[in-house]
Amino acid sequence: MTSSFLRNAFALSALALIPATTAALAEADADNYAAIGEFMDVFQKVRSDYVDKVDDEKLIRGAISGMLSSLDPHSNYLDESEFQNLTIKLEGSYGGLGLSVTMDEGAVKIIAPIEDTPGYRAGLKSGDYITYINGELIYDISLDEAVAKMRGPAGTPIKLTIVRPGRDKPFDVDLVREKIDLKPVKWEVKDGVGVININEFSANTGADVKEAVRGITRALGRKPAGYVLDLRSNPGGILGEAVSVSGVFLDGGEVVSDRGRNKTDIRRYNADRLDDTGGAPVIVLIDGGSASASEIVAGALQDHHRALIMGERSFGKGSVQTVIPISEQTGIKLTTSRYYTPSGRSIQEGGIKPDVRVPQVSDPDYKLRQPVRESDLRRHLRNEAKASDPTLEEDLKADPRFAMTAEQLKAKGITDFQLFYAVQTIGRLGKVPVSGVKATEALKKASAK
Repeated sequence: MTSSFLRNAFALSALALIPATTAALAEADADNYAAIGEFMDVFQKVRSDYVDKVDDEKLIRGAISGMLSSLDPHSNYLDESEFQNLTIKLEGSYGGLGLSVTMDEGAVKIIAPIEDTPGYRAGLKSGDYITYINGELIYDISLDEAVAKMRGPAGTPIKLTIVRPGRDKPFDVDLVREKIDLKPVKWEVKDGVGVININEFSANTGADVKEAVRGITRALGRKPAGYVLDLRSNPGGILGEAVSVSGVFLDGGEVVSDRGRNKTDIRRYNADRLDDTGGAPVIVLIDGGSASASEIVAGALQDHHRALIMGERSFGKGSVQTVIPISEQTGIKLTTSRYYTPSGRSIQEGGIKPDVRVPQVSDPDYKLRQPVRESDLRRHLRNEAKASDPTLEEDLKADPRFAMTAEQLKAKGITDFQLFYAVQTIGRLGKVPVSGVKATEALKKASAK
């Protein structure tokens, strides 16, 4: 009875979608009816013959989840707990380790640890694999299941077994979960330069960056020599906050556009006509963990020649996910469009290439690391421009300017070379006042000294 009822319900729903005057579409949908019929035959066979009794709702949800996961790495079904976790994450508060992770051939792979979280302080790095959690093998499970195992009440212990490419043996890391109550924006002053660190684009990030600009001026008693906007290992977040942050440094203009399936389906997002920094020199730091909203900001400031982009090529997530509620407790996350920078570049797959590539040579493992990027994920969306392998392999070329070792830098008290180099570059401008595009041109010349 159930099979017959569901088969008829699917067929009636499909019939309602067929344009009566379009024979080709009707023929195509007829093929879909056959496929739906096949699905219902399998559904009924599992219900009647599987070794254990199964729950109909579980089967249907599994089918929906499989359909979405076949599309791309970022489209998925959200059950009650996952729907709630997404809301919690966007609000910036949850119990866990502060790791941004993905699935790679059934294994859990770290994209980046979020700064000032248990995972970051334990020295976990992009490209590390998590193979066991508390002695339990973690393999061939869903990403949401893996994340759920890592999250938990603050104060509870957890042991991760890590496989790091380049090392002979796995090693264990003991951590204690914390309430990840992200302060998305932190700032400090280094050698007269304002350093603004954004960990994630959650609620009020744009307003917090504006306040950071004011706080730096108050702390110095004057305007700083320039700003370093640190977006390293920032996995992204809310689009509106990326637009707001870009507006802090731009005097109007387009920040980003997103384009859907149809060529005419374009939405453009513009910055407010107020540069809160007064055109001061700006360097944006990015790395392989800078994704999505981080890439929007970096791409906008790069295209407007408003900032010098420094560090390593970003992650390359240039797709837009729309969360569509299916019920009060469940929903789907569906990729609906792609992001483009103001000059029309797609962020997808290739990411943002820095104007000045600066490796993190203060990390003793940086030559062993294999940062995870969008192009490494299975079923990732292709970039229409087709970023070539040789282009991406340029990131691996050594630069003789950065031949020093981590030990040599540590002896000089330098533990974060990328940040050190950015601050030093702004310092090389001296006291000659430059602003806007001229400031960026001056920074590029200074970075080569």
